Amino acid sequence: MFGFEKKKKFKISGDKIQKLIDSYEGCIATDRITVDGCKVGFMYREEPYQNNKPDSGWRFMAGDEDDEYMNNSKNHAVYQVNTICNYDSDIIQYLEAPPGTAFIRDKTGKFVLDEGWDNPED
Repeated sequence: MFGFEKKKKFKISGDKIQKLIDSYEGCIATDRITVDGCKVGFMYREEPYQNNKPDSGWRFMAGDEDDEYMNNSKNHAVYQVNTICNYDSDIIQYLEAPPGTAFIRDKTGKFVLDEGWDNPED
């Protein structure tokens, strides 16, 4: 379809998003979460961008996205952090972690600090 992009079909419709946290900050999340409905498997926080909209610095992925997937900007978008909390409320307790922090879901399904993560800002 020349000139038209296929609209994303989100796993949770906008009218079903509830206010779970008291924040309007943004984040980046992949379609593996918002379209495919996967749980967050990897999340990290970098220094927020301070342009026109408040950025939390949080980046959320399912954890199985490869470089090719991540390099395609159509596979991720900017959302309010609250929106991603609706997809996976397990992340809420970690949202106050400082920039430079990363968490990964372990084999038991719990988030643990990813001490082996190589912060791209370093």
